[in-house]
Amino acid sequence: MTEERGAPVALRAFRLPAKPGGVVTIRAGLARLTGMEPRTLTLGHSPDPDDAFMHYALAAERIPLGGYRFQHILQDIQTLNERATRGELDITAISIHAYVHVADQYALLPNGASMGDGYGPMLVAPRRLSRAELAGKRIAVPGEMTSAFLALQLWLDRPAAEIDYEVVPFDQIFAAVKSGRADVGLIIHEGQLTWQQEGLEVCEDFGVWWGRENDGLPLPLGGNVISKRFPAEERRVISDILRASIQYALDHRDEAVAHALQYARDMGRDLADRFVGMYVNHWTLDYGERGRESIRRFLGQAQERGFIPRVPELEFVV
Repeated sequence: MTEERGAPVALRAFRLPAKPGGVVTIRAGLARLTGMEPRTLTLGHSPDPDDAFMHYALAAERIPLGGYRFQHILQDIQTLNERATRGELDITAISIHAYVHVADQYALLPNGASMGDGYGPMLVAPRRLSRAELAGKRIAVPGEMTSAFLALQLWLDRPAAEIDYEVVPFDQIFAAVKSGRADVGLIIHEGQLTWQQEGLEVCEDFGVWWGRENDGLPLPLGGNVISKRFPAEERRVISDILRASIQYALDHRDEAVAHALQYARDMGRDLADRFVGMYVNHWTLDYGERGRESIRRFLGQAQERGFIPRVPELEFVV
């Protein structure tokens, strides 16, 4: 621990309801609960209903925060990926693809994952195109470090240099396709549920494809990471708090969905609730061994084909 962060503190357990008949334990520093000013941690996540849902209890202080205060930094995932390469945020959502570039600075939290379990990023176009036809089309993508873009490379079996693509903010991809700026759009977030409203067709769903090719494993899309500036024990303390926030939202779904609706672009309550259910579930509480295996395969296959330079050791907070 650096001098400015102070010396390690003694730990104490807090307990709060996790689900009927169970509890979640949050360890918190005693020194942080004895009149000291709360310590502010920067927390980066996307301005989307699923992230808002899982972090609701932090924002509304519905659970003990152990003497921390969380400053929510809402930015698109490509921006968060770029900021992570510079180590700017204490905790942040990133693409699993981006973890390759930040593993020296950040450890993966076991909670907060976005896994495509039978669904995922989609390629959409005015008419359905085959893989052979798509190879020659201009594709609007949400970012070069997104997992969606790496999945596209794996599916096409082509490196980025051999794909005609343009980076477009994720919420402008539909417009890029409909205007003719791009022939095809690689959509993420709520676009996976609203593409029909745009009059487009799905050419491929990468979550379906990945599961079919990988023993039914979910497609690893995003995760939460914490800076290695924090000592290992403090990382565990913060991880417990973040997991408790996810559990609180799952246990108080209506309350948390109501909060998330302010970030539900073009979605009513029912559709927003469906989207939240896709990406905040048992995978979000903990990857489990199948989730970890899927990350290893995803990055391993990318390395084998030369799409990423290396597969870093998966360092999880435990």
